[in-house]
Amino acid sequence: MIKTDLHVHSKFSNDGELGVQDIVQKCVENNIITLSITDHNSVRVTEEAVTYCARSGITYIPGIEVDCTYEGTDLHLLGYHIDWQSKEFSALEEVIEKRILDAIPQMIANLAKEGIVIDADEVFERSGGKPPSAELFAEVLLGKKETHSNEKMKPYMEGGARSDMPYINFYLDFFAQGKPAYVKVEKMSFDDAINLVLDHGGIPIIAHPGMNFKGKEEKVLELLDLGARGWEVFNNYHDQKQMEYFARIAVERGAIITCGSDFHGKNKPLIDIGKFKILDQHLTYLINSIATLQEYAPPHQK
Repeated sequence: MIKTDLHVHSKFSNDGELGVQDIVQKCVENNIITLSITDHNSVRVTEEAVTYCARSGITYIPGIEVDCTYEGTDLHLLGYHIDWQSKEFSALEEVIEKRILDAIPQMIANLAKEGIVIDADEVFERSGGKPPSAELFAEVLLGKKETHSNEKMKPYMEGGARSDMPYINFYLDFFAQGKPAYVKVEKMSFDDAINLVLDHGGIPIIAHPGMNFKGKEEKVLELLDLGARGWEVFNNYHDQKQMEYFARIAVERGAIITCGSDFHGKNKPLIDIGKFKILDQHLTYLINSIATLQEYAPPHQK
């Protein structure tokens, strides 16, 4: 197992669970020595993460996962070594949080059209001040006895076809792009996301491209031409064919490849920090890519 995880979420992601101390403890238990916490549109974890990782002998790379779009497809752009103290990142988080909050009533209405009714007040009460996630919708619904007679919820209950990771599977089935309860939340363009990362001294890397570009994986080459430095090849979403493809074209183009679990906690219970698939034949290139990230000296730190 490689001792690096460059895609982890904390409680500062609206669909994350754990605080920094718990994440760092998991890293220690799983022998992770290089970590990046990449919360959705947020860098609030960074100061605390730097402190706790230093105490535990873990190399910490400041990160973020920016929601963006490219030609109508929702994407996630990882930004490493960004100047996380810039006010632009706190402004980004505020804007996205407001847009999500504004979308919640329509999400609830769309779900009702599918025959699944949820109490908005209960959702907001359970969200603890964060914009409620679709995974929280599932948690609330599955915790109510009256929901258990709803045929559409049975796949997510114990023993059901989608019960291995019921919360994230509920999101994927109802709220992912193109699904019946999906509500479009305005996001920045891919160009703007790239510029945000580059303008703050960071390294832009495309997260799990095979998940977003399934069937049109070659699109990553267009994103490379637009300023991305590489992509996340090894994770818990790509199949072997996708891993081989993304690794091969990265080598051909001299792009960076990364690895990450996309750990969230209870919303993805089968995913643990530092645990993801890797192809041995590309291990050396991955190690060299990680070294590139570790050795990078951001201009704001010089």
